[in-house]
Amino acid sequence: MKLVFAGTPEVALASLDTLISSQHEVLAVITQPPAKSGRGRELQRSPVHERALSQGIEVLHPVSVRELDSVLRALQPDVIPVVAYGQLVPEDMLGIPQRGWINLHFSLLPQWRGAAPVQHSIWHGDSITGATTFRIDPGMDSGPILGQVTQIIDPKDTSGVLLKALAEAGSQLLRQTLDALEAGMITPVPQQDDLATFAPKINKSDSRVNWALPAIEIDRRIRAMTPTPGAWTMIGPDDDAHSMSIAPVVINRDVQLDPGAISLVDKRVCVGSATYALELTQVKPAGKKFMNATDWLRGLRMETVGFS
Repeated sequence: MKLVFAGTPEVALASLDTLISSQHEVLAVITQPPAKSGRGRELQRSPVHERALSQGIEVLHPVSVRELDSVLRALQPDVIPVVAYGQLVPEDMLGIPQRGWINLHFSLLPQWRGAAPVQHSIWHGDSITGATTFRIDPGMDSGPILGQVTQIIDPKDTSGVLLKALAEAGSQLLRQTLDALEAGMITPVPQQDDLATFAPKINKSDSRVNWALPAIEIDRRIRAMTPTPGAWTMIGPDDDAHSMSIAPVVINRDVQLDPGAISLVDKRVCVGSATYALELTQVKPAGKKFMNATDWLRGLRMETVGFS
């Protein structure tokens, strides 16, 4: 089939690479326009943009996908696969490709519809997740399902690790879905809307650690926010408190401390919660790089230390 691929971040690269190497023809790529990034605030092309250029594929990067209406109608793609593109498709453009816009979503729909399914699945303690291909309709991740693949969530998985695994597995699912569509061997299955759960975009307050929660909930939240947007906490007295980033922790069921209290136990930096202590591994004070937690603690006056 002739296709136009829509995607933007690094997580979409596995699918783009898989489709480029398949029997399908990638006519063009749609991606978000270059954005300012880094200390110099220079315009940077998206990972998908760069990969498409390296393969000699035409790149379309409109401010609004609406601008591509006439371009896409002229290209006449059979299908438009979508992986983390970052824009909603106008309803009157959904019918441009004969076989529709096919989205790869990183959850077992109808669970975790929305912008941050991987982070929410870890945060809420799911043991199994997966990836889903579905035909985009006017709703939010509500179109009929074409295929699914499951993935076990390891208790140590961060959202970054899990997303990478899902991107690889999902790329194969997407190719298989397109192959089946071309062969007429796939039957769309409507989603059960009454079973839907939602995964809205993560904001800064979501990623703040609440030390008054049980240790297992804190552990999940930190792993869910790693590496993006990053878990953080406040440290120091109220009149001189500042933020600090926290890397994934280890639950220590042999130690109990008051929530937010810090103690050095057997050369390990432990922080109290509502249940067990959590051992810090790496921390990042404001304006610095991540460092070993014990090295960080040596530079502080213990009597003034406390998380909030």
